[in-house]
Amino acid sequence: MYKYSYTSVTIFGYILNIAAQYLFLSFSQVERDKTMIQKICTNYGKCALADSHEDFSLDKSVRKCCPLCDSALSEVRNIAEITDLALANVKTASPRNVNSIFSDLALALVLIAFLFIAVGKDWIKSPQGTYAAEMKIIHQNAILRLAGSDVVGERLGPELAEAFLQAQGATNLQIISGVNQEDKIAVGILPGDTEPSSIEISAHGSATAFTSLAQEICDIGMSSRRINPDEVTKLATLGNMTSAADEHILGLDGIAVIVNPSNRINELRKDEIRRIFTGDITDWSQVGSFHGLIKIYARDDQSGVFDAFNSMVLAGKPLTSAARRFQDSNALSDAVSDDLNGIGFVSLPYVHNAKTIAVSEKGTLALKPTRLTVATEDYPLSRRLYLYTPATARNKYLQMFIAFALSRQGQEVVAANGFVSQNLQHVTLPVSNTAPEEYKLLTEGAERLSVDFRIQAGKSEQDSKVQADLDRIASLIADQDGEGDRILLFGFADNEGTPEESRAMSLNQAKIVESQLNQRGIKLAVVRGYGSELPVASNDTSEGRERNRRVEIWIKKKAKPVKAAIGEVGQEIADVHR
Repeated sequence: MYKYSYTSVTIFGYILNIAAQYLFLSFSQVERDKTMIQKICTNYGKCALADSHEDFSLDKSVRKCCPLCDSALSEVRNIAEITDLALANVKTASPRNVNSIFSDLALALVLIAFLFIAVGKDWIKSPQGTYAAEMKIIHQNAILRLAGSDVVGERLGPELAEAFLQAQGATNLQIISGVNQEDKIAVGILPGDTEPSSIEISAHGSATAFTSLAQEICDIGMSSRRINPDEVTKLATLGNMTSAADEHILGLDGIAVIVNPSNRINELRKDEIRRIFTGDITDWSQVGSFHGLIKIYARDDQSGVFDAFNSMVLAGKPLTSAARRFQDSNALSDAVSDDLNGIGFVSLPYVHNAKTIAVSEKGTLALKPTRLTVATEDYPLSRRLYLYTPATARNKYLQMFIAFALSRQGQEVVAANGFVSQNLQHVTLPVSNTAPEEYKLLTEGAERLSVDFRIQAGKSEQDSKVQADLDRIASLIADQDGEGDRILLFGFADNEGTPEESRAMSLNQAKIVESQLNQRGIKLAVVRGYGSELPVASNDTSEGRERNRRVEIWIKKKAKPVKAAIGEVGQEIADVHR
Protein backbone atom coordinates (compact mmCIF):
# COMPACT_ATOMS: atom_id res chain seq x y z
CA MET A 1 0.00 0.00 0.00
CA TYR A 2 2.81 2.45 0.83
CA LYS A 3 5.57 1.01 -1.35
CA TYR A 4 6.36 3.85 -3.72
CA SER A 5 7.68 7.36 -3.26
CA TYR A 6 5.83 10.60 -4.03
CA THR A 7 7.61 10.92 -7.42
CA SER A 8 7.13 7.21 -8.25
CA VAL A 9 3.37 7.47 -7.88
CA THR A 10 3.37 10.54 -10.13
CA ILE A 11 5.34 8.66 -12.84
CA PHE A 12 2.94 5.71 -12.49
CA GLY A 13 -0.05 7.97 -13.08
CA TYR A 14 1.64 9.73 -16.02
CA ILE A 15 2.29 6.50 -17.94
CA LEU A 16 -1.21 5.22 -17.24
CA ASN A 17 -2.62 8.50 -18.54
CA ILE A 18 -0.65 8.19 -21.79
CA ALA A 19 -1.94 4.65 -22.30
CA ALA A 20 -5.51 5.74 -21.65
CA GLN A 21 -5.19 8.53 -24.18
CA TYR A 22 -3.96 6.11 -26.88
CA LEU A 23 -6.90 3.79 -26.19
CA PHE A 24 -9.32 6.70 -26.45
CA LEU A 25 -7.80 7.98 -29.69
CA SER A 26 -7.93 4.48 -31.19
CA PHE A 27 -11.71 4.44 -31.02
CA SER A 28 -12.53 8.11 -31.51
CA GLN A 29 -10.07 9.43 -34.13
CA VAL A 30 -11.30 7.32 -37.07
CA GLU A 31 -13.75 8.74 -39.63
CA ARG A 32 -14.17 12.16 -38.03
CA ASP A 33 -16.38 13.01 -41.00
CA LYS A 34 -19.09 10.84 -39.44
CA THR A 35 -19.86 13.33 -36.71
CA MET A 36 -22.60 12.84 -34.15
CA ILE A 37 -24.21 16.23 -35.01
CA GLN A 38 -25.95 16.34 -38.43
CA LYS A 39 -27.20 19.37 -40.36
CA ILE A 40 -30.34 18.37 -42.28
CA CYS A 41 -33.42 19.75 -44.01
CA THR A 42 -36.62 19.11 -42.07
CA ASN A 43 -39.10 20.10 -44.82
CA TYR A 44 -40.42 16.55 -44.86
CA GLY A 45 -42.92 15.54 -47.58
CA LYS A 46 -42.08 18.61 -49.65
CA CYS A 47 -38.35 18.21 -50.17
CA ALA A 48 -36.60 15.10 -51.54
CA LEU A 49 -33.37 15.99 -49.67
CA ALA A 50 -35.31 16.14 -46.39
CA ASP A 51 -36.96 12.79 -47.03
CA SER A 52 -33.58 11.19 -47.81
CA HIS A 53 -31.99 12.67 -44.59
CA GLU A 54 -29.19 14.30 -46.57
CA ASP A 55 -26.45 15.51 -44.17
CA PHE A 56 -24.96 18.94 -45.10
CA SER A 57 -22.59 19.12 -42.12
CA LEU A 58 -19.88 17.51 -44.28
CA ASP A 59 -19.94 20.24 -46.92
CA LYS A 60 -16.82 22.40 -47.12
CA SER A 61 -18.97 25.49 -47.52
CA VAL A 62 -21.07 26.52 -44.54
CA ARG A 63 -24.68 26.04 -45.60
CA LYS A 64 -27.59 27.58 -43.76
CA CYS A 65 -30.37 26.70 -46.19
CA CYS A 66 -31.38 23.63 -48.19
CA PRO A 67 -30.12 23.94 -51.80
CA LEU A 68 -33.34 22.35 -53.11
CA CYS A 69 -36.22 23.95 -51.17
CA ASP A 70 -34.34 26.88 -49.55
CA SER A 71 -35.64 25.92 -46.06
CA ALA A 72 -33.41 26.65 -43.04
CA LEU A 73 -31.24 23.66 -42.07
CA SER A 74 -31.55 22.14 -38.59
CA GLU A 75 -28.84 20.56 -36.40
CA VAL A 76 -29.86 17.23 -34.84
CA ARG A 77 -28.05 14.53 -32.85
CA ASN A 78 -27.84 11.14 -34.57
CA ILE A 79 -28.73 8.78 -31.70
CA ALA A 80 -28.23 5.64 -33.75
CA GLU A 81 -24.76 6.78 -34.75
CA ILE A 82 -23.86 7.51 -31.10
CA THR A 83 -24.79 3.99 -30.11
CA ASP A 84 -22.98 2.24 -32.91
CA LEU A 85 -20.14 4.65 -33.56
CA ALA A 86 -17.22 2.51 -32.49
CA LEU A 87 -18.39 -0.55 -34.45
CA ALA A 88 -19.52 1.44 -37.50
CA ASN A 89 -16.22 3.31 -37.68
CA VAL A 90 -14.20 0.11 -37.76
CA LYS A 91 -16.50 -1.53 -40.34
CA THR A 92 -16.49 1.47 -42.69
CA ALA A 93 -12.88 2.56 -42.26
CA SER A 94 -10.38 2.17 -45.02
CA PRO A 95 -7.64 -0.48 -44.64
CA ARG A 96 -5.21 2.31 -43.86
CA ASN A 97 -7.43 3.60 -41.02
CA VAL A 98 -7.98 0.08 -39.68
CA ASN A 99 -4.23 -0.36 -39.49
CA SER A 100 -4.03 2.93 -37.59
CA ILE A 101 -6.58 1.69 -35.05
CA PHE A 102 -4.72 -1.49 -34.32
CA SER A 103 -1.36 0.30 -34.30
CA ASP A 104 -2.54 2.74 -31.62
CA LEU A 105 -4.26 -0.02 -29.68
CA ALA A 106 -1.11 -2.17 -29.73
CA LEU A 107 0.98 0.75 -28.48
CA ALA A 108 -1.46 1.40 -25.64
CA LEU A 109 -1.37 -2.26 -24.60
CA VAL A 110 2.43 -2.27 -24.70
CA LEU A 111 2.52 0.79 -22.41
CA ILE A 112 0.11 -0.84 -19.95
CA ALA A 113 2.07 -4.11 -19.99
CA PHE A 114 5.30 -2.21 -19.35
CA LEU A 115 3.63 -0.37 -16.49
CA PHE A 116 2.62 -3.53 -14.64
CA ILE A 117 5.97 -5.26 -15.26
CA ALA A 118 7.74 -2.16 -13.95
CA VAL A 119 5.59 -2.20 -10.81
CA GLY A 120 6.40 -5.86 -10.19
CA LYS A 121 10.13 -5.37 -10.82
CA ASP A 122 10.37 -2.09 -8.83
CA TRP A 123 11.66 -0.28 -11.95
CA ILE A 124 9.43 2.75 -11.40
CA LYS A 125 11.46 4.71 -8.90
CA SER A 126 12.92 8.13 -8.84
CA PRO A 127 16.62 8.48 -9.58
CA GLN A 128 18.53 8.08 -6.31
CA GLY A 129 19.56 11.72 -6.15
CA THR A 130 16.07 12.96 -6.97
CA TYR A 131 14.47 10.63 -4.41
CA ALA A 132 16.93 11.68 -1.71
CA ALA A 133 16.34 15.35 -2.45
CA GLU A 134 12.60 14.84 -2.49
CA MET A 135 12.60 13.01 0.87
CA LYS A 136 14.80 15.75 2.33
CA ILE A 137 12.23 18.37 1.34
CA ILE A 138 9.36 16.27 2.70
CA HIS A 139 11.23 15.76 5.99
CA GLN A 140 12.05 19.47 6.26
CA ASN A 141 8.37 20.30 5.66
CA ALA A 142 7.09 17.92 8.36
CA ILE A 143 4.41 19.70 10.38
CA LEU A 144 3.99 16.82 12.87
CA ARG A 145 5.91 13.73 13.94
CA LEU A 146 4.18 10.76 15.58
CA ALA A 147 6.05 7.82 17.13
CA GLY A 148 5.17 4.69 19.09
CA SER A 149 2.66 1.84 18.87
CA ASP A 150 2.69 -0.36 15.78
CA VAL A 151 -0.98 -1.17 16.43
CA VAL A 152 -1.86 2.51 16.07
CA GLY A 153 0.87 3.43 13.60
CA GLU A 154 0.53 0.66 11.01
CA ARG A 155 -2.72 1.88 9.40
CA LEU A 156 -4.72 4.08 11.74
CA GLY A 157 -1.97 6.66 12.25
CA PRO A 158 -1.24 7.26 8.55
CA GLU A 159 -4.91 7.36 7.57
CA LEU A 160 -5.75 9.71 10.44
CA ALA A 161 -2.88 11.96 9.36
CA GLU A 162 -4.10 11.94 5.75
CA ALA A 163 -7.66 12.77 6.85
CA PHE A 164 -6.32 15.62 9.00
CA LEU A 165 -4.42 17.10 6.06
CA GLN A 166 -7.53 16.81 3.92
CA ALA A 167 -9.56 18.61 6.59
CA GLN A 168 -7.02 21.46 6.39
CA GLY A 169 -7.72 21.75 2.65
CA ALA A 170 -4.60 19.93 1.45
CA THR A 171 -4.47 18.54 -2.09
CA ASN A 172 -2.35 15.85 -3.82
CA LEU A 173 -2.77 13.63 -0.75
CA GLN A 174 -0.66 10.46 -0.57
CA ILE A 175 0.72 8.03 1.99
CA ILE A 176 4.25 6.93 1.18
CA SER A 177 6.87 4.73 2.80
CA GLY A 178 9.59 6.13 4.99
CA VAL A 179 13.13 4.87 5.46
CA ASN A 180 11.99 1.73 7.32
CA GLN A 181 9.03 -0.58 6.82
CA GLU A 182 7.52 0.71 10.07
CA ASP A 183 7.68 4.32 8.92
CA LYS A 184 4.92 6.03 6.91
CA ILE A 185 4.51 9.62 5.73
CA ALA A 186 1.24 11.36 4.94
CA VAL A 187 1.89 14.02 2.31
CA GLY A 188 -0.24 16.86 0.94
CA ILE A 189 0.03 20.42 -0.34
CA LEU A 190 -1.63 22.83 2.07
CA PRO A 191 -3.53 25.88 0.75
CA GLY A 192 -1.13 28.65 -0.27
CA ASP A 193 1.89 26.32 -0.44
CA THR A 194 3.73 25.06 -3.50
CA GLU A 195 5.69 22.28 -1.78
CA PRO A 196 4.15 19.29 0.02
CA SER A 197 3.83 19.28 3.81
CA SER A 198 4.05 15.99 5.68
CA ILE A 199 3.14 14.15 8.86
CA GLU A 200 5.69 11.46 9.76
CA ILE A 201 4.61 8.28 11.55
CA SER A 202 7.20 5.96 13.11
CA ALA A 203 5.63 2.77 14.50
CA HIS A 204 8.24 0.77 16.42
CA GLY A 205 6.24 -0.15 19.53
CA SER A 206 4.48 1.63 22.40
CA ALA A 207 7.66 2.00 24.48
CA THR A 208 9.24 4.14 21.75
CA ALA A 209 6.44 6.70 22.17
CA PHE A 210 7.93 7.75 25.48
CA THR A 211 11.61 7.46 24.56
CA SER A 212 10.93 9.56 21.43
CA LEU A 213 9.12 12.21 23.48
CA ALA A 214 12.02 12.25 25.95
CA GLN A 215 14.51 12.71 23.10
CA GLU A 216 12.26 15.37 21.53
CA ILE A 217 12.24 13.58 18.18
CA CYS A 218 8.45 13.38 18.01
CA ASP A 219 5.52 15.69 18.78
CA ILE A 220 2.93 13.03 19.65
CA GLY A 221 3.44 9.63 21.26
CA MET A 222 1.17 6.75 20.21
CA SER A 223 0.60 3.94 22.70
CA SER A 224 -1.66 0.90 23.00
CA ARG A 225 -1.14 0.88 26.78
CA ARG A 226 -1.17 3.55 29.45
CA ILE A 227 2.09 5.23 30.37
CA ASN A 228 3.73 3.58 33.38
CA PRO A 229 4.94 5.41 36.53
CA ASP A 230 8.62 5.18 35.56
CA GLU A 231 7.88 6.76 32.16
CA VAL A 232 5.80 9.48 33.83
CA THR A 233 8.79 10.38 36.02
CA LYS A 234 11.20 10.50 33.07
CA LEU A 235 8.88 12.82 31.15
CA ALA A 236 8.07 15.11 34.09
CA THR A 237 9.88 18.03 32.45
CA LEU A 238 7.35 17.88 29.59
CA GLY A 239 4.33 18.03 31.90
CA ASN A 240 2.05 15.64 33.81
CA MET A 241 1.55 12.88 31.27
CA THR A 242 -1.45 11.45 33.14
CA SER A 243 -3.37 14.75 33.09
CA ALA A 244 -6.31 15.37 30.77
CA ALA A 245 -4.24 18.00 28.98
CA ASP A 246 -1.44 15.59 28.01
CA GLU A 247 -3.13 12.16 27.86
CA HIS A 248 -5.74 11.66 25.14
CA ILE A 249 -7.86 8.57 24.46
CA LEU A 250 -7.76 7.99 20.70
CA GLY A 251 -10.08 4.99 20.66
CA LEU A 252 -10.74 1.60 22.21
CA ASP A 253 -9.62 -1.88 21.36
CA GLY A 254 -10.30 -5.37 22.62
CA ILE A 255 -7.72 -8.11 22.79
CA ALA A 256 -9.58 -10.96 21.18
CA VAL A 257 -8.76 -14.54 22.20
CA ILE A 258 -9.08 -16.49 18.95
CA VAL A 259 -9.34 -20.15 17.97
CA ASN A 260 -9.97 -22.15 14.80
CA PRO A 261 -13.57 -21.70 13.52
CA SER A 262 -14.19 -25.46 13.89
CA ASN A 263 -13.26 -25.48 17.59
CA ARG A 264 -16.47 -26.00 19.57
CA ILE A 265 -15.23 -24.01 22.57
CA ASN A 266 -17.28 -20.81 22.91
CA GLU A 267 -16.15 -19.28 26.18
CA LEU A 268 -13.32 -19.46 28.70
CA ARG A 269 -12.72 -17.95 32.11
CA LYS A 270 -9.78 -15.59 32.31
CA ASP A 271 -7.97 -17.90 34.73
CA GLU A 272 -8.38 -20.78 32.22
CA ILE A 273 -6.85 -18.62 29.48
CA ARG A 274 -3.92 -17.86 31.78
CA ARG A 275 -3.37 -21.55 32.54
CA ILE A 276 -3.46 -22.38 28.81
CA PHE A 277 -0.87 -19.76 27.89
CA THR A 278 1.41 -20.62 30.81
CA GLY A 279 1.32 -24.33 29.89
CA ASP A 280 -0.70 -25.64 32.87
CA ILE A 281 -3.56 -26.71 30.57
CA THR A 282 -2.26 -28.56 27.51
CA ASP A 283 -5.26 -30.41 26.02
CA TRP A 284 -8.54 -29.00 24.76
CA SER A 285 -10.49 -31.71 26.60
CA GLN A 286 -9.43 -30.06 29.88
CA VAL A 287 -11.67 -27.09 29.08
CA GLY A 288 -14.63 -28.97 27.61
CA SER A 289 -13.64 -29.23 23.96
CA PHE A 290 -12.34 -32.16 21.86
CA HIS A 291 -9.20 -34.15 22.62
CA GLY A 292 -6.18 -32.47 21.08
CA LEU A 293 -2.87 -30.90 22.08
CA ILE A 294 -3.30 -27.13 22.42
CA LYS A 295 -0.95 -25.10 20.23
CA ILE A 296 -0.11 -21.61 21.49
CA TYR A 297 0.38 -18.60 19.20
CA ALA A 298 1.54 -15.30 20.70
CA ARG A 299 2.91 -11.91 19.70
CA ASP A 300 6.55 -11.02 20.35
CA ASP A 301 7.77 -9.27 23.50
CA GLN A 302 8.09 -5.89 21.74
CA SER A 303 4.38 -5.74 20.95
CA GLY A 304 1.97 -3.57 22.91
CA VAL A 305 -0.60 -6.34 22.40
CA PHE A 306 1.62 -8.75 24.31
CA ASP A 307 2.25 -6.12 27.01
CA ALA A 308 -1.49 -5.75 27.54
CA PHE A 309 -2.14 -9.51 27.44
CA ASN A 310 0.73 -10.09 29.85
CA SER A 311 -0.73 -7.53 32.27
CA MET A 312 -4.42 -8.43 31.99
CA VAL A 313 -4.20 -12.23 31.63
CA LEU A 314 -0.81 -13.68 32.53
CA ALA A 315 -0.52 -11.43 35.60
CA GLY A 316 3.28 -11.76 35.78
CA LYS A 317 3.45 -15.49 35.07
CA PRO A 318 5.73 -16.52 32.16
CA LEU A 319 4.36 -17.47 28.76
CA THR A 320 4.96 -21.14 27.96
CA SER A 321 8.18 -21.79 26.01
CA ALA A 322 6.12 -23.94 23.61
CA ALA A 323 4.41 -20.82 22.23
CA ARG A 324 5.12 -19.86 18.65
CA ARG A 325 5.89 -16.13 18.53
CA PHE A 326 4.93 -13.66 15.80
CA GLN A 327 5.95 -10.12 14.92
CA ASP A 328 2.88 -9.65 12.74
CA SER A 329 -0.72 -9.95 13.97
CA ASN A 330 -2.04 -10.78 10.49
CA ALA A 331 0.26 -13.81 10.26
CA LEU A 332 -0.68 -14.90 13.79
CA SER A 333 -4.41 -14.72 13.07
CA ASP A 334 -4.02 -16.67 9.82
CA ALA A 335 -1.98 -19.35 11.57
CA VAL A 336 -4.64 -19.84 14.25
CA SER A 337 -7.49 -19.98 11.74
CA ASP A 338 -5.58 -22.71 9.84
CA ASP A 339 -4.80 -24.80 12.93
CA LEU A 340 -7.63 -26.84 14.47
CA ASN A 341 -5.74 -26.98 17.79
CA GLY A 342 -4.54 -23.36 17.76
CA ILE A 343 -5.28 -20.51 20.16
CA GLY A 344 -3.89 -16.98 20.13
CA PHE A 345 -4.69 -13.36 20.87
CA VAL A 346 -4.83 -10.32 18.58
CA SER A 347 -6.14 -6.80 18.47
CA LEU A 348 -9.72 -6.55 17.13
CA PRO A 349 -8.84 -5.44 13.58
CA TYR A 350 -6.78 -8.62 13.08
CA VAL A 351 -9.37 -11.30 13.92
CA HIS A 352 -10.00 -11.98 10.19
CA ASN A 353 -11.17 -15.60 9.68
CA ALA A 354 -10.54 -16.80 13.22
CA LYS A 355 -13.26 -17.34 15.83
CA THR A 356 -13.44 -15.13 18.91
CA ILE A 357 -14.40 -16.66 22.24
CA ALA A 358 -16.30 -15.05 25.10
CA VAL A 359 -14.28 -14.27 28.23
CA SER A 360 -15.56 -14.26 31.81
CA GLU A 361 -14.22 -13.65 35.27
CA LYS A 362 -15.31 -15.01 38.62
CA GLY A 363 -18.98 -14.18 39.20
CA THR A 364 -19.56 -12.52 35.82
CA LEU A 365 -21.22 -13.37 32.53
CA ALA A 366 -18.95 -14.29 29.61
CA LEU A 367 -18.65 -11.48 27.06
CA LYS A 368 -17.37 -11.41 23.49
CA PRO A 369 -15.41 -8.41 22.19
CA THR A 370 -18.11 -6.40 20.41
CA ARG A 371 -18.45 -2.70 19.67
CA LEU A 372 -20.66 -2.27 22.75
CA THR A 373 -18.74 -4.42 25.24
CA VAL A 374 -15.45 -2.78 24.24
CA ALA A 375 -16.90 0.76 24.08
CA THR A 376 -18.29 0.42 27.62
CA GLU A 377 -15.08 -1.37 28.68
CA ASP A 378 -17.15 -4.18 30.17
CA TYR A 379 -15.28 -6.77 28.08
CA PRO A 380 -12.54 -8.11 30.40
CA LEU A 381 -9.74 -7.59 27.86
CA SER A 382 -10.69 -4.09 26.73
CA ARG A 383 -7.94 -1.51 26.43
CA ARG A 384 -7.51 2.09 25.42
CA LEU A 385 -5.40 3.55 22.62
CA TYR A 386 -3.54 6.68 23.70
CA LEU A 387 -1.97 9.80 22.26
CA TYR A 388 0.48 11.69 24.53
CA THR A 389 1.49 15.31 24.03
CA PRO A 390 3.93 17.53 25.93
CA ALA A 391 2.44 20.47 27.82
CA THR A 392 5.45 22.50 26.70
CA ALA A 393 4.78 22.03 22.96
CA ARG A 394 4.65 25.12 20.73
CA ASN A 395 3.67 23.41 17.47
CA LYS A 396 0.39 24.99 16.32
CA TYR A 397 -0.66 21.83 14.49
CA LEU A 398 -0.39 19.62 17.59
CA GLN A 399 -3.62 20.65 19.34
CA MET A 400 -5.36 20.93 15.96
CA PHE A 401 -4.48 17.29 15.25
CA ILE A 402 -5.61 16.11 18.71
CA ALA A 403 -8.91 17.98 18.35
CA PHE A 404 -9.45 16.40 14.92
CA ALA A 405 -8.58 12.89 16.17
CA LEU A 406 -11.15 13.15 18.98
CA SER A 407 -13.84 14.74 16.80
CA ARG A 408 -16.67 12.81 15.18
CA GLN A 409 -14.82 12.87 11.86
CA GLY A 410 -11.60 11.60 13.43
CA GLN A 411 -13.44 8.88 15.33
CA GLU A 412 -14.98 7.69 12.07
CA VAL A 413 -11.42 7.06 10.83
CA VAL A 414 -10.78 5.07 14.04
CA ALA A 415 -13.86 2.91 13.37
CA ALA A 416 -12.99 2.49 9.68
CA ASN A 417 -9.70 0.90 10.74
CA GLY A 418 -11.40 -1.81 12.82
CA PHE A 419 -11.09 -0.22 16.26
CA VAL A 420 -13.97 0.96 18.45
CA SER A 421 -14.65 4.67 18.15
CA GLN A 422 -15.98 6.90 20.90
CA ASN A 423 -18.87 8.21 18.81
CA LEU A 424 -21.96 7.39 20.84
CA GLN A 425 -24.43 4.74 19.71
CA HIS A 426 -27.83 3.62 21.00
CA VAL A 427 -27.98 -0.14 21.51
CA THR A 428 -31.00 -2.30 22.34
CA LEU A 429 -29.70 -4.76 24.91
CA PRO A 430 -31.31 -7.73 26.70
CA VAL A 431 -31.17 -7.36 30.49
CA SER A 432 -29.78 -10.18 32.64
CA ASN A 433 -32.28 -12.29 34.56
CA THR A 434 -30.22 -11.64 37.71
CA ALA A 435 -30.74 -7.86 37.45
CA PRO A 436 -32.75 -6.07 40.17
CA GLU A 437 -36.48 -5.90 39.39
CA GLU A 438 -36.53 -2.10 39.41
CA TYR A 439 -33.61 -2.05 36.95
CA LYS A 440 -35.51 -4.39 34.62
CA LEU A 441 -38.60 -2.18 34.82
CA LEU A 442 -36.75 1.08 34.21
CA THR A 443 -34.75 -0.24 31.25
CA GLU A 444 -37.79 -1.68 29.51
CA GLY A 445 -38.19 0.22 26.26
CA ALA A 446 -34.84 1.98 26.74
CA GLU A 447 -31.57 1.82 24.81
CA ARG A 448 -28.13 1.74 26.35
CA LEU A 449 -25.51 4.24 25.26
CA SER A 450 -22.14 2.85 24.23
CA VAL A 451 -20.27 4.39 27.16
CA ASP A 452 -19.82 3.75 30.88
CA PHE A 453 -18.38 6.22 33.35
CA ARG A 454 -15.75 5.06 35.79
CA ILE A 455 -15.24 7.81 38.34
CA GLN A 456 -11.91 7.82 40.15
CA ALA A 457 -12.63 8.20 43.85
CA GLY A 458 -10.86 11.02 45.65
CA LYS A 459 -9.69 12.77 42.47
CA SER A 460 -10.85 16.28 41.69
CA GLU A 461 -9.79 15.90 38.04
CA GLN A 462 -11.18 12.88 36.20
CA ASP A 463 -9.39 11.32 33.25
CA SER A 464 -9.70 12.82 29.78
CA LYS A 465 -12.13 10.15 28.60
CA VAL A 466 -14.69 11.00 31.30
CA GLN A 467 -14.64 14.68 30.35
CA ALA A 468 -14.76 13.98 26.61
CA ASP A 469 -17.63 11.48 27.00
CA LEU A 470 -19.65 13.97 29.08
CA ASP A 471 -19.25 16.50 26.26
CA ARG A 472 -20.27 13.89 23.69
CA ILE A 473 -23.45 13.13 25.63
CA ALA A 474 -24.24 16.84 25.87
CA SER A 475 -23.84 17.13 22.09
CA LEU A 476 -26.02 14.06 21.55
CA ILE A 477 -28.82 15.47 23.72
CA ALA A 478 -28.55 18.84 21.98
CA ASP A 479 -28.89 17.10 18.61
CA GLN A 480 -32.06 15.42 19.90
CA ASP A 481 -33.78 18.69 20.82
CA GLY A 482 -32.48 18.71 24.39
CA GLU A 483 -34.61 15.81 25.63
CA GLY A 484 -32.52 15.06 28.71
CA ASP A 485 -35.66 14.01 30.57
CA ARG A 486 -35.29 10.59 28.94
CA ILE A 487 -31.79 9.96 30.40
CA LEU A 488 -31.38 7.21 33.01
CA LEU A 489 -28.26 6.84 35.16
CA PHE A 490 -27.50 3.60 37.03
CA GLY A 491 -24.54 3.39 39.40
CA PHE A 492 -22.76 0.19 40.47
CA ALA A 493 -20.01 -0.55 42.98
CA ASP A 494 -17.71 -3.35 44.15
CA ASN A 495 -18.57 -5.67 47.04
CA GLU A 496 -16.30 -4.12 49.64
CA GLY A 497 -18.16 -3.05 52.74
CA THR A 498 -21.75 -3.80 53.67
CA PRO A 499 -24.55 -3.94 51.08
CA GLU A 500 -25.80 -0.57 52.36
CA GLU A 501 -22.34 0.97 51.90
CA SER A 502 -22.08 -0.44 48.37
CA ARG A 503 -25.47 1.02 47.45
CA ALA A 504 -24.49 4.39 48.89
CA MET A 505 -21.21 4.34 46.93
CA SER A 506 -22.94 3.39 43.67
CA LEU A 507 -25.54 6.14 44.08
CA ASN A 508 -22.80 8.66 44.86
CA GLN A 509 -21.01 7.68 41.62
CA ALA A 510 -24.21 8.27 39.66
CA LYS A 511 -24.76 11.60 41.42
CA ILE A 512 -21.29 12.78 40.37
CA VAL A 513 -22.15 12.09 36.72
CA GLU A 514 -25.55 13.73 37.19
CA SER A 515 -23.86 16.87 38.55
CA GLN A 516 -21.50 17.01 35.55
CA LEU A 517 -24.41 16.66 33.12
CA ASN A 518 -26.42 19.29 35.02
CA GLN A 519 -23.51 21.71 34.52
CA ARG A 520 -23.88 21.07 30.80
CA GLY A 521 -27.57 21.99 30.95
CA ILE A 522 -28.98 18.44 31.03
CA LYS A 523 -31.69 17.43 33.53
CA LEU A 524 -32.10 13.68 34.03
CA ALA A 525 -35.15 11.46 34.45
CA VAL A 526 -33.79 8.79 36.80
CA VAL A 527 -30.67 8.35 38.97
CA ARG A 528 -30.28 5.09 40.87
CA GLY A 529 -27.58 3.10 42.68
CA TYR A 530 -27.60 -0.72 42.75
CA GLY A 531 -24.54 -1.50 44.87
CA SER A 532 -22.54 -4.58 43.90
CA GLU A 533 -25.22 -6.03 41.59
CA LEU A 534 -24.34 -7.08 38.01
CA PRO A 535 -20.52 -7.17 38.29
CA VAL A 536 -18.56 -7.08 35.03
CA ALA A 537 -15.28 -8.19 36.64
CA SER A 538 -14.05 -10.24 39.56
CA ASN A 539 -14.04 -8.42 42.90
CA ASP A 540 -10.97 -10.45 43.95
CA THR A 541 -8.55 -7.97 42.36
CA SER A 542 -8.15 -4.20 42.65
CA GLU A 543 -8.44 -3.88 38.85
CA GLY A 544 -11.68 -5.87 38.89
CA ARG A 545 -13.15 -3.79 41.72
CA GLU A 546 -12.28 -0.61 39.83
CA ARG A 547 -14.07 -1.85 36.71
CA ASN A 548 -17.17 -2.73 38.74
CA ARG A 549 -17.37 0.85 40.05
CA ARG A 550 -19.18 2.30 37.06
CA VAL A 551 -22.18 4.30 35.88
CA GLU A 552 -24.34 3.11 32.97
CA ILE A 553 -26.36 5.55 30.88
CA TRP A 554 -29.60 4.62 29.14
CA ILE A 555 -32.07 6.63 27.03
CA LYS A 556 -35.79 6.02 26.99
CA LYS A 557 -37.18 5.73 23.48
CA LYS A 558 -39.47 8.52 22.37
CA ALA A 559 -43.14 7.81 23.06
CA LYS A 560 -45.14 7.59 19.85
CA PRO A 561 -47.84 10.23 19.33
CA VAL A 562 -51.26 8.99 20.48
CA LYS A 563 -52.80 9.31 17.01
CA ALA A 564 -49.94 7.40 15.43
CA ALA A 565 -50.18 4.66 18.05
CA ILE A 566 -53.95 4.34 17.56
CA GLY A 567 -53.41 4.21 13.81
CA GLU A 568 -50.91 1.37 14.16
CA VAL A 569 -53.29 -0.59 16.43
CA GLY A 570 -56.08 -0.09 13.91
CA GLN A 571 -53.82 -1.31 11.11
CA GLU A 572 -52.90 -4.41 13.13
CA ILE A 573 -56.61 -5.16 13.67
CA ALA A 574 -57.26 -4.69 9.96
CA ASP A 575 -54.38 -7.04 9.11
CA VAL A 576 -55.80 -9.72 11.42
CA HIS A 577 -59.22 -9.60 9.71
CA ARG A 578 -57.88 -9.72 6.16
